[in-house]
Amino acid sequence: MGLWHVYYEDWQMECCGTPFSVGDEVGWPLLLLDPDTVLGGGWHDQLTEVAGPVEDVGGVRMVREGTGLVVALGADPDAEEDRRPEPGGRTRSAGLLSVERHGAQWPEASGLVRAVQVLTQAWAETAPGSRSYVPVAGERGLRLVDRCPKWFTETEAERAADGRGRLSRESGVVVTLEVPGTDSRLSDAVREARGIPRQGAEPGAETRGIPAADLAVLLESLSTPRRRGRFGAAGRPTDPRPVAPRGGADEGP
Repeated sequence: MGLWHVYYEDWQMECCGTPFSVGDEVGWPLLLLDPDTVLGGGWHDQLTEVAGPVEDVGGVRMVREGTGLVVALGADPDAEEDRRPEPGGRTRSAGLLSVERHGAQWPEASGLVRAVQVLTQAWAETAPGSRSYVPVAGERGLRLVDRCPKWFTETEAERAADGRGRLSRESGVVVTLEVPGTDSRLSDAVREARGIPRQGAEPGAETRGIPAADLAVLLESLSTPRRRGRFGAAGRPTDPRPVAPRGGADEGP
């Protein structure tokens, strides 16, 4: 059974999501996003690679990953042309798996929640006093919890050296989902951490015989934010969609 990191955005949960806990069975439609378009980029352990045939399912372009996971391929809304692979071909795509409950519908991925981490993202004003905020690339933290909250919080942080206001905002959760009938690099990493030989390991061996709390802690160690300084644009706001603070007139995702 494959382990997959899935990002559940705060607005998706607050709008129409149902909170869940570690150990719950869930079913979600999964969308593979370009990680550079999500919260300014700078993602690290949470990235997923899928490879397999591309299909058209009710007008949704999807890839059936080699071990069985089915995900929709996200399009860049700002791109002049659709660069996604055509149905009938094959693709190998890396991105951020996310829960998408709006727009078109496609088959859900069902599985067991093995870990939940609240993601706290740094946001900065586009200009001093603008009260319009964008995510700061790579400036985020993850906190292990037992249950996904329904509502997320934000707090004002110390102003930047250039006078721009800053916020610390809970921007969703990163979930580790165990999906039957699949396998993943994350499962390989868990097997390696537990000293389970890759050769001949039975499906699901990586999560068998370990207490749920200990597994969650192990998965937390395999889902860390990238440290600043390990990538070029760290600390620079890059997301083109500024938002106001929660409760402001221009509130948005």
